[in-house]
Amino acid sequence: MDVTQLAAVDTTRAARVLSEVRSARLSGQRAPAQPRRVIEQSWERMMRSGVDPDHDFRADPLSREEVQRRRETSALRHVLPVLREGLLRFADVAHHIMVVADEEGRVLWREGSAPVLRKADGLGFELGADWREDVVGTNGLGTPAVVRRPVQVFASEHFVRSHAGWTCAGAPLTDPRDGRLLGVVDVSGPLETMHPATLAWVDSVAKLAEARLRERHLESLERLRAVAAPVLARLGGRALAVDRDGWTAAVSGMPYTRRVALPKSVAAGPRWVPALGLCSVEPLAGGWLLRAAADEPVPRGATSIVLDLRQPRRWTVAVSGGAGSWTRELGPRHAELLYLLAVHRTGRSASDLAGDVFGDPARTVTVRAEMSRVRRYLGAFLENRPYRFAEDAEVEVLLPDDPHDLLPHSTAPAVGRLRTRAPAP
Repeated sequence: MDVTQLAAVDTTRAARVLSEVRSARLSGQRAPAQPRRVIEQSWERMMRSGVDPDHDFRADPLSREEVQRRRETSALRHVLPVLREGLLRFADVAHHIMVVADEEGRVLWREGSAPVLRKADGLGFELGADWREDVVGTNGLGTPAVVRRPVQVFASEHFVRSHAGWTCAGAPLTDPRDGRLLGVVDVSGPLETMHPATLAWVDSVAKLAEARLRERHLESLERLRAVAAPVLARLGGRALAVDRDGWTAAVSGMPYTRRVALPKSVAAGPRWVPALGLCSVEPLAGGWLLRAAADEPVPRGATSIVLDLRQPRRWTVAVSGGAGSWTRELGPRHAELLYLLAVHRTGRSASDLAGDVFGDPARTVTVRAEMSRVRRYLGAFLENRPYRFAEDAEVEVLLPDDPHDLLPHSTAPAVGRLRTRAPAP
């Protein structure tokens, strides 16, 4: 069912149809139409997690002091001018409000039409409110944070009945340095304000905001480069200056590497850096100076690799061995790939992984690009042709208690098959 087209022609009829679809799905009866896949998957998550569809739950909002503290420490504060310029100019006319939440779903900014803000107060859609999907059901803030893409939620596509009088369109905002979710920007309003172009509008403004964050990052690298250049000019051997996230500002005595994977906790002194080996780490203004030890061999043997998939969106890979230990957070695609390689210890070809992840063995270019990124931080412990963990590495996978919570947002066919037969740890 194309909700946006139907709503553009007849909002009342679209809302009625969606209400019938929702009621049928919740009661286990045959629905008069098929809900959109992104909405259907969200409803399934809500039913598994026990969200009450008929009674909204409101967690205690953050205090004003805590909201202010989060505002001052969030990278989102740097893109508020972009969001306001792009979204608020039409808010009063369109009877919309703009809402910005952090990565934990807490509402930090809320601006726009005064009458709509008052209506939002009645739903608990207020500053400091917890608007995560698993707290308040399918919605324009929580659902985009889960699926990591723009989502429009119209009328009874909201899981909780009391939200059915609203239309919401939200887009995630990610940190260009590491892909980490920073939060979600959402435009919401009463049902009659629904417009089929709203989602594209919000997504475009979100992309402009992310572009501004990239500009800020490049500017910070330029400042670090100016600091590092005279230092590197005096050094011999391999060395590079990186920011606190591992992005390279300048190199000396070695090919340029766009980014290196830093240990989770970086401090001055000798440290093992996966792409470089043993390094001397020294602080620089805005980053670190890494001086690689000459001819340092890559340590092998007695290496433990732990892939932790227990948390919904906090997947990590931890490596420990004779050269020390480090941990790295994983994005959804890398978590999928490493899990599949942990299951298939004899290895998978690029074609195999393309079929596993996309259901299309021909998508090898995408797989090779992703595996190239994985090998930047696991290069010493990950082999290719076929892709596999090194034989002398001990690989352990930590799984969630409920097999359905294994990479719950993954649409990879192989993960879905493994999810149905994954034993509880």
